Amino acid sequence: MTAPLVITVAPNGARRTKADHPALPIDPREIGLEAARCREAGAAMIHLHVRDAENRHTLDLDRYRAALAAVRREAGPEMICQVTTEAVGLYSPAEQMAAMRALKPEAFSVALRELFAEPEDEAAAAAFLAEQARAGVLVQHILYDAGDVTRFQGLAARGLIPLERASVLFVLGRYAVGQRSDPADLLPFLAAWTSEHRLDLPWALCAFGPREAACLVAAAALGGHARVGFENNLWRPDGRLAASNAAQVADLAGLARALGIAVATGAQARALFAGEA
Repeated sequence: MTAPLVITVAPNGARRTKADHPALPIDPREIGLEAARCREAGAAMIHLHVRDAENRHTLDLDRYRAALAAVRREAGPEMICQVTTEAVGLYSPAEQMAAMRALKPEAFSVALRELFAEPEDEAAAAAFLAEQARAGVLVQHILYDAGDVTRFQGLAARGLIPLERASVLFVLGRYAVGQRSDPADLLPFLAAWTSEHRLDLPWALCAFGPREAACLVAAAALGGHARVGFENNLWRPDGRLAASNAAQVADLAGLARALGIAVATGAQARALFAGEA
């Protein structure tokens, strides 16, 4: 049987502001309230970014703790809270790892090409990931192209990336004016992923532009999972501005159910990412 679709909502990201969309949640209260609405709409996990006083991306621990507390208060204990380690040109691998060691989140995402930026980074990155696996943290590895997929598989084969509670996210597109990801863009990722070095891990997809929903439905039909929200796309498939993150989640959940694909609860998502499903 196909596993239930895990829908993750990425409601804000590191770059967009309310000038891009007035419903973009920025402060902890807004994030918490939108998390609750998204959970009701079908999201099992929230991918969380926080901002500093000047609305810039930050890995500040106090701001993360405030946002995490707000999500728990408003959305309850079932929703998985995944924080980002994204560098955005501001943080070194050492700083990213230090932040996660101090924060001790339930889940975080990390870009392969940031954590393993240089060959000399391998030993520290491997030790860090081994610590996180022992601690039971759900780690999602962000892969930006088929080359990243192949490199991830190679590092895992060498024992530098533990597979316990690990998953991957394929990213279709980049932040660029007019970016329009297409479902066919997923094919090189899957060709690499299903090679002779295939790993039995959950994979998910995010996509930029108004064809986001088409890309995510394609991923769901092929056994993957989906990340949706204003971090990557503000538009409905018909070209209209989306009303909210929760509306995007609801639309995706409705499309999945129409195709006979169940939508995962938080408990089901935890079991899947922990390798227990």
